[in-house]
Amino acid sequence: MIPYCILASASPRRKELLEQAGFSFGVMPAKKEEQIRQILPEEIVKELSRQKADEIAERLRAGEQDVLQPVVCGSPFLIIGADTIVASADSILGKPKNEEDAFHILSLLQGHTHQVYTGVAILACEKKGTSISVIKTITFAEKTDVTVCPMTEDEICSYIHTQDCMDKAGAYGIQGPFAIHIKGIQGDYYNVVGLPISRLYQEAKQIRL
Repeated sequence: MIPYCILASASPRRKELLEQAGFSFGVMPAKKEEQIRQILPEEIVKELSRQKADEIAERLRAGEQDVLQPVVCGSPFLIIGADTIVASADSILGKPKNEEDAFHILSLLQGHTHQVYTGVAILACEKKGTSISVIKTITFAEKTDVTVCPMTEDEICSYIHTQDCMDKAGAYGIQGPFAIHIKGIQGDYYNVVGLPISRLYQEAKQIRL
C-alpha cells in the first residue's frame, strides 16, 4: 500500500491522475522560482521536480503542516514533485507567454515528432511530533515521443482560440481538443498528460521504511 502523499503541484491534471489511481494525498503547490543548471531535458525535469519536492519538505519543517493532518505520528508519507517539458529539435518549449507565442510553438510542432519529458521526485518522509525527516529519495524521468499531424494556420488559430494551450508546456494538452491533431505517440500517454502514473506507482511501492 502506498503511504499518504503530498503533491507539490497545483496541476489539475496531476491531481486527477492521482485520484483515478486511488492515491490518498493532499496538495501543497511549490512556489519558489525554478533554477535550471542542467542541459539535457531528462536531467532538467529531474532537477526541477527535486527542487519542488525539497521546497515542500523545507516548508513542512518550518511549520506548514496542515496538509499532514491525515498522517499519524511516526507513520511514513511521501512528497511528490513533478515537472514536464516539451523538447523539439534540441529546443525546450515551455508554456506560451501569449497567443502569438503559442502560434509560434505549435507551428514548430505541427507535422513533426517531438519529445515530452516528465521528471518525478519522491521523498519518503517520517513525521515525529513536528519534526520531519527525509528517509529516502527517488528521482526519475520518463520520455514519450509525440507526432503531430500537419496543421494549417487556420487549424492552429482555431485551437489557440479555445485557450486550452495557454497553461501547458508545448502549448497543447493531449487530452483536450488538440487530440484531433495527434497522429500517434510512442511511450506513456499519461507522461504527456503530466504524470507517468504507472512508473510513479511502481517506484513508490518499492519504498520500504
